[in-house]
Amino acid sequence: MAVSSPQFSNTTPGWKGFLLQLNRIHWTWRITWVYLSVMLFLPIVAMLLKAFTTPPAKFWEIATSPIALATYDVTFVTALISALANGVFGTLIAWVFVRYDFPLKKLIDASIDLPFALPTAVAGLTLATVYSENGWIGSLVAPFGIKIAFTRLGVGVAMTFISLPFVVRTVQPVLQEMEKEVEEAAWCLGASQLQTFVKVILPPLFPTILTGVALGFARAVGEFGSTVIIASNTPFKDLIAPVLIFQRLEQYDYAGATVIGIILLLISLVMLLGINLLQAWGRRYDTK
Repeated sequence: MAVSSPQFSNTTPGWKGFLLQLNRIHWTWRITWVYLSVMLFLPIVAMLLKAFTTPPAKFWEIATSPIALATYDVTFVTALISALANGVFGTLIAWVFVRYDFPLKKLIDASIDLPFALPTAVAGLTLATVYSENGWIGSLVAPFGIKIAFTRLGVGVAMTFISLPFVVRTVQPVLQEMEKEVEEAAWCLGASQLQTFVKVILPPLFPTILTGVALGFARAVGEFGSTVIIASNTPFKDLIAPVLIFQRLEQYDYAGATVIGIILLLISLVMLLGINLLQAWGRRYDTK
């Protein structure tokens, strides 16, 4: 159903003209803006208004406190590294699912969506058990002095776990639509498999990979349930910003929690904007 943009005219001045123009807006536009206002815009505005009740000096003091800066580092750097790692390995997994047939393929493919359906607390408990010093994986690396659970590395493992499906499910449909004849033509012209991937497959796939990375990064930044269990939640070590917000709320420091939340929102928007600019650059490169 094609819906054209609403056209406004100024032939009727005042409130009557405004109401007349409002009545001309298609019902799909009305539902869209009402839903976005209730679910997205109003909560953000309410959080901003709550934060602005804090004096600027106090706002700056809370936002730049040493413990807050440490949590920003743990949260955003770890989430970005996890998202980039999934950008590489998630693309590889999607490639294997699309290009190869193997036993239990459908079962393994379905298991990729487990982080979507699994409660995050259960995921955190499972990861903490497996990666602890007595766990199946943790016990293998413990003799080398590597500790995963209850460290920042464990936070990274949890973020990687919950953000992996975003990359795989974003890249997989695009790979399925790509024609294999293009690769075969490149091979016939003498290109190696690496050259074919870099010059033929990667350019149209790059914006899609960035989309999956952006979604995974946004999911990892807001993760709470699994990270709060697998981390020791020690300040200046592996304490993430969502847990710090929860701790402030437990202390009835609503202003402090709101300020940290605003900073998380702003940094996330800036980083997602940067990823979107990279996506635009990738599409422009693809059209050349």
